[in-house]
Amino acid sequence: MKFILNDELIDDNTLPSDFTALRYLREKRGLTGTKEGCASGDCGACTLLVGALEAGDVTYSTLNACITPVQSLAGKHVVSVEYLAELGEGLHPAQQAMVDAHGSQCGFCTPGFVLSLAGLYENAAVKEQGLDRESVCDAISGNLCRCTGYRPIIEAGLAMKGQQGHLLSQQDWLKTVLADLDNPAANTKYLRPTSLAEALAAKQQYPDAEFIAGGTDLMLENTQRYKDFDVLIDLNNVAEIQQLEEQGGHLIIGTGVTYSQLEDFSQDAYPHLYHLLSRIASRQIRNRGTIGGNVANGSPIADMPPILLAFDADVRLDKVDGSSRMVKMSDFYLGYKQTQLVDDECIVAFHLSLDKLAEFHRFYKVSKRMEDDISSVLLAARFTVNGDQITEVRLAFGGMAATPIRAQAAEACLQNVAVTDEVALQQVLQALREELKPMSDMRASAQYRLDMACSLVRKAWLELNGHSVPTFSGHPVPESWLSLGQEIGQQEGAKHA
Repeated sequence: MKFILNDELIDDNTLPSDFTALRYLREKRGLTGTKEGCASGDCGACTLLVGALEAGDVTYSTLNACITPVQSLAGKHVVSVEYLAELGEGLHPAQQAMVDAHGSQCGFCTPGFVLSLAGLYENAAVKEQGLDRESVCDAISGNLCRCTGYRPIIEAGLAMKGQQGHLLSQQDWLKTVLADLDNPAANTKYLRPTSLAEALAAKQQYPDAEFIAGGTDLMLENTQRYKDFDVLIDLNNVAEIQQLEEQGGHLIIGTGVTYSQLEDFSQDAYPHLYHLLSRIASRQIRNRGTIGGNVANGSPIADMPPILLAFDADVRLDKVDGSSRMVKMSDFYLGYKQTQLVDDECIVAFHLSLDKLAEFHRFYKVSKRMEDDISSVLLAARFTVNGDQITEVRLAFGGMAATPIRAQAAEACLQNVAVTDEVALQQVLQALREELKPMSDMRASAQYRLDMACSLVRKAWLELNGHSVPTFSGHPVPESWLSLGQEIGQQEGAKHA
């Protein structure tokens, strides 16, 4: 394993496969500016900047060191907070801005904030883009602060605008060194195949090994449940699973595509998907987490499966013998954490019909926080309209059952009816209340989930009909609230009559 840590070439093949970048920096290198907070990728105290050579240029992104195997950083430039002030004379613009704006009190979270802001500064300067409040808030969406408060930190981010500082990517020596590290040798416990055939062969050789790409969910088994992984098969160098393009009437999303990559791709072409992706996890997680990983882990609260269900996506599975099969997304989940995948298979890609992507669709996520939070309820809705008739409906939910599900009884109530048929809508809402059996947990009660699911479907129907929908904190107002408000309004009107 070879990578550049700050300005030092690291060559180490002795580490266990699941040894995290956080442990490496703190325990092996004494770089304790990188903090350990949650050990689950939620707080951002362990944020690192990582540069990769792409098309001849070095591009930087943030990640959570606590859930990133250090060996996955082979061939990269890893930047810790200690390095920023060494780039030029004085502090980095992100550091100086934090000082000037009084953006730090206890200081525990500060290194993570600084690196997130430094990454924003780097990318904005390279792309010649301006800094605004939205971009600053996005950059720090995965960094939690318990004492300083976000106002001075946001002000620090905005204050970087126009400041002069040395850019990481403009160090000429980096490109030369990273080019030589482009195809690093793997050790016997952390395998880095460069083709799908190699990856599947490795899985056959090590049947107990785990595939890993982003590892944003898998590595929680290590940091939270203390599970040791003997052999890991890293899929990040497998070109066949990085596909992201429109081809043959389909949008093909490779299993190795990250949330950030899909976010960039969909910004103009699929704006509703783009806006939902900004609600999934944090920037650090979206930079690492992959679409395939989100689907394969079988979580009932995963955000991507309902979207794939809504578009009747096909899942391509390849076997070690070179054969492949297509499975409907609606058939992929067999039960809680159970899927169609067998031991010698790998998800290669998801195929979504461009015709269905062009139809009316909406995605709604309800959670306690806008950023970096798990869904209480997620709805992906699609309506096929022919003239003034709805001919096909998909209502797919996350967070409502042991697996992501479609509400098929409710869907049937809206098929082959007029777009404006309010009686059919009421039948749908009644069917939802009979069909859905949500659970209660720390995120939401069963009743809240059921009320919100009905409100989300109602919102989608209203938007289909061109109406705006009342919201509270970004969420649609449940019908019970609306009826209560109408009752109060009528009572108050009667008093003053």
